[in-house]
Amino acid sequence: MDVENTVRQLTLEEKAAFCSGYYYWHTKGLERLGIPKIMMCDGPHGLRKQVGAEDHLGLNESVQAVCFPSASALAASFDRNVMEELGTCLGKECQAEHVGMLLGPGVNMKRSPLCGRNFEYFSEDPYLAGELAASYVKSLQKEGVAACVKHFACNNQETDRMSGDSRVDERTLREIYLPAFEKVVKESGVRAVMCAYNSLNGTFCAENKNLLTKILRDEWGFDGFVVTDWGAVKDRVTGMEAGVDLEMPGGDGARANDAKIVKAVQDGTLTMEQLDAVVKNVLTFVKNAVENRDETAVFDREADYREAVKMAEN
Repeated sequence: MDVENTVRQLTLEEKAAFCSGYYYWHTKGLERLGIPKIMMCDGPHGLRKQVGAEDHLGLNESVQAVCFPSASALAASFDRNVMEELGTCLGKECQAEHVGMLLGPGVNMKRSPLCGRNFEYFSEDPYLAGELAASYVKSLQKEGVAACVKHFACNNQETDRMSGDSRVDERTLREIYLPAFEKVVKESGVRAVMCAYNSLNGTFCAENKNLLTKILRDEWGFDGFVVTDWGAVKDRVTGMEAGVDLEMPGGDGARANDAKIVKAVQDGTLTMEQLDAVVKNVLTFVKNAVENRDETAVFDREADYREAVKMAEN
């Protein structure tokens, strides 16, 4: 796919449509230009690919997969090689199941024992989290599957997670909460970043230009695409101006937001250049997923289970 040429052939409405997903787990496709839908799934402790009816809570049926040790357990090994092995296993599983992106790793800091997702995060130490996450991402993406580091940023509790406000001074932000993300962005070439539900110093992460553009792209040189956590969008147009590319999940709410994007371009709130930049980021992901597709990949559950046991023993 020639991304630049493809964007030139899209109508305004089609461009806006690519700014949100196709229901729960796919990017949108466009048959007339041969653009396929690309699937993404939860990870990185094991592939959670739903079959049939989809939902973002994982209540409906999923394919049989291997449960690897949690990030909290793997971090106790202090072993980059273990993370590389995990990335390789999950990369092959994703390829075999036609999954283009795995949603992880989670590198938020453990700051409260009440956080219900502490098991998904590596550590309270930003250096350890960054080192292990970077090793995992490089290994996973070597298999042709994109990683999506999350939840950017300061998503450290589950209580009122959709509306909470993390108040963090600049030094604390730079020394504790951002270093692991920075390490992954700068050293692993991670292809996606997921913005968090919460606010950071009074501005929702999905609308935080300082976070998503100034720090992530301008300072760190990130050139992938930003996806929202599922349901994190508050004001879609403000979020796009701040640096959000893809709204997830898709569905009726996202279609309404797509219409708001069209209106914003028509009334001059958003420029066509801003919209084109977002669409290019999303279609570049699609292009990479298609070009890195491995039709020969096999999901060897027994072999991966043995690897999971070795990781746990480590």
